[in-house]
Amino acid sequence: MRIGILFGGASREREISFAGGRTVYDNLNKNLFEPIPVFVDSLGNFILLEWKYLYKGTIRDFYPPVNKRPQSSYHFQAYLESLGALDGGQLDAIIHEVGQKVSVEQLGEKIDFAFLALHGSFGEDGTIQGLLEWMNIPYSGSGILSSSIGMDKVFQKKMMKSAGWNTADSIMVERNSWLVSENQLSVYKRSIKKIGFPLVIRPANQGSSIGVSIIEKDDFEFFRNAVDRAFFIKSVSAEKWNILSQEEKREWVRATSEIKDGTGIPFIINHQRIDDPAKLFEYLEKRFTESQDPILLQSIYEEQQVLLEEFIDGIEFSCIVIRNIDGTAVALPPTEIKKGKEVFDYRSKYLAGMTRKVTPVDLPDELIEKIRKNCERLFRFFNFQVYARIDGFIRKDNKVFLNDPNTTSGMLPSSFFFHQAAEIGLNPSQFLTYIIHTSIIERIQSQPYTEKYRALLRILDESIIQQKKKGQGKKKIGVILGGYSSERHISVESGRNIYEKLASSKQYEPVPIFLLQNSHDLDEADCFFELYQIPVNLLLKDNADDIRDKILHFKKHKVIEKIKRKCKALTSKYSSSSTVFEPKKISLEELGQSVSGVFIALHGRPGEDGHLQSSLEKLGIPYNGSGIEASQITINKYETNELLIKHGFQVAKHALFNKADWVMNKSQFYTDIENKFLQTAPNSSYPVICKPVDDGCSSAVKKINSREELDSFCQLIFRDHQELPAKYVDSLHMKPGEEFPLKQQLLVEDLITANGAKKFLEITCGMVTKINVDGELIFEIFEPSEALAGDAILSLEEKFLAGEGQNITPARFSNDPAEDKRIAGMVKNEMERAAKLLGIVGYCRIDAFVRIYEPGTVETIIIEINSLPGMTPATVIFHQAALNNYKPFDFIDKILEFSFKQKNRG
Repeated sequence: MRIGILFGGASREREISFAGGRTVYDNLNKNLFEPIPVFVDSLGNFILLEWKYLYKGTIRDFYPPVNKRPQSSYHFQAYLESLGALDGGQLDAIIHEVGQKVSVEQLGEKIDFAFLALHGSFGEDGTIQGLLEWMNIPYSGSGILSSSIGMDKVFQKKMMKSAGWNTADSIMVERNSWLVSENQLSVYKRSIKKIGFPLVIRPANQGSSIGVSIIEKDDFEFFRNAVDRAFFIKSVSAEKWNILSQEEKREWVRATSEIKDGTGIPFIINHQRIDDPAKLFEYLEKRFTESQDPILLQSIYEEQQVLLEEFIDGIEFSCIVIRNIDGTAVALPPTEIKKGKEVFDYRSKYLAGMTRKVTPVDLPDELIEKIRKNCERLFRFFNFQVYARIDGFIRKDNKVFLNDPNTTSGMLPSSFFFHQAAEIGLNPSQFLTYIIHTSIIERIQSQPYTEKYRALLRILDESIIQQKKKGQGKKKIGVILGGYSSERHISVESGRNIYEKLASSKQYEPVPIFLLQNSHDLDEADCFFELYQIPVNLLLKDNADDIRDKILHFKKHKVIEKIKRKCKALTSKYSSSSTVFEPKKISLEELGQSVSGVFIALHGRPGEDGHLQSSLEKLGIPYNGSGIEASQITINKYETNELLIKHGFQVAKHALFNKADWVMNKSQFYTDIENKFLQTAPNSSYPVICKPVDDGCSSAVKKINSREELDSFCQLIFRDHQELPAKYVDSLHMKPGEEFPLKQQLLVEDLITANGAKKFLEITCGMVTKINVDGELIFEIFEPSEALAGDAILSLEEKFLAGEGQNITPARFSNDPAEDKRIAGMVKNEMERAAKLLGIVGYCRIDAFVRIYEPGTVETIIIEINSLPGMTPATVIFHQAALNNYKPFDFIDKILEFSFKQKNRG
């Protein structure tokens, strides 16, 4: 069956839709379905996307294509609409570079079923549903009416209040009224009188975290800015603009232009449309030299209504409700969202480890059941179909407030959508099969012409039966994830991604294995570890610490057991006979007897340091990546740098410093670093780079701009306890939830700069190895990617979070194609030479800076070698592999095939 996955779109949540579409594409059972990516661009064009673009980190990495964007020295990221008005020929040329444009009428010839991964306007508001019904194409999720209700928060509240539901006190503000400045103070006073503080401000028709603010106290200016933010308008004055530096102005334009957490370009300013961030920058510069009058930026992605709501002080939850096999509504175990006072924003929603999600809600059983019953009743009340995500709060007086029913859920691997389905034993691939099957049934029951749908249902039912019969005989692979390094949360995301790619394949059956530390008293480098086979519901927790706690304190929950019994017919139809529901401690010997090989998805120690590799080799268990010796070298950045220098490679100037010296005399310690790296007086020649000597590629890597920041870094990395003192966290501008490891040594490096080069790039380059017919080791070096960091250092988000950062693949070494190819070849040769020197096999990723001088001299300065690079869905190595025609599964398959051939390495 051909499943068209509709994703992207024009909404502010298009990046999450893009990442969700990729998740669906990867997780669809390839024995049952042929996934067809149908990218919907921000102008509403349907594009049969070439699969390689699915694995870009963001839409802006490939669309519009780099060669179709206007040249600019500002390097702002932009979407298609920032190109301005395009004629038909220009638009067709842009689309042709990434895929094939299809009309709505042609869509039915290309797909049998539409899986909707679209968010927001035109995606979950009934619009696309109506279009598909007109074209007689069955689709996933709710129908036209219930989708439109699910999108309109104002209408929802009216209906719920009239039907007797608990609803927060609220005031609705109309855009046209708010734009009359004389009305704003009266709106503020009315909200204080009716609602008081805290006060929640949210757009009426956006995703649950877009444009939301909380007002804690009486502050009219803050209130006005928050309502403007929810309407996606922004006032800027000459006074505020002119005091900014050029760098601060560029950052202001970038943040304001961002659609997911800014105001969102294109803008209307005094009836003039400005499409491009660079043009906005130039407009403001010119405008505020000519006039001091403030101006109002209004996004074309405007909001007509804003809700001012009472803040519900209680436990926040989210609950997926599904249609059971007998047609009844069943609420899956609701998830509690544990966070601080801050709004549950984009970053905390989608970056692994940023929040704690507790399933089920940590409440007495009777209150969990009360939440579930309320969610099931609302599902029926709005006539939702297939599934819905219902958010709400339960107060201390046990009153339940449901405030945000959604007919489309985020579909990232750790989303509530998959997270709660896993509690009843369905992995993502199986849950997607359930969604498709149940959606066809819903379309049959709600539409008059169903012959086509009934035929599809018969085919799918027969395919599910046949696939169950064929399920035996797949090659089992243990996927080892977790660990106890500062990048353990990223490891979980990497391991989950590997699991999901293998689970939806025809030849592998993955077995998730969590590695945890078995003692807190030992030094990190010498810790022993334990392995546990975990059920899929633990695998889909989005936090490594949560998985660890659930393993060590495992117990069955009465409510979950009850839901599992209620859904037994459903899970029997879609799940595997080998499904496990409890964590099980397993030795390496037992693991070796039960699997054909392992995939190590760990980051830092003990996965990347040769420790685990040594244990696996003793037992003859094939594993991915480099062997013992290469792992022992590359985990240590100082030793790696020293070896590279010895063999003629360029690396950053570097030095190793010890905690013992810092403890003895901090002032002298800082002076020693400054004498080593700074050419003049302290604070005049900073920055330097500080990082752990033996941790992950983004873990605690900081640009240090002063002795004060150097002291803060040392206070954190050399501290004696896990707690992070707020004073030093603030000094280093660390983000909420960011981790900082405890270490005995500190590596300091020069900040690599252009040094007079005509072109200067930060690049990252992946590779994979294979054995040729003569038994020789062959390196396949991928095209390097150019990394555009928001700061001098690529953050965890920019490396691993969907929709963050930007990587351009291949890197742009020169505008001249022949020269570009020559330079790329030189850089790739250096990467291969370094990998061979270090004994890298299997695959790896090398990060470097490249300086290009006149008349074509090239310097490659290596800064990081990752023997087990991150394998999250958004990571750049998949973009590079795609250019060499490897889909992510094909790339993983190549890595595993090599590990089987290298079983007896030493």
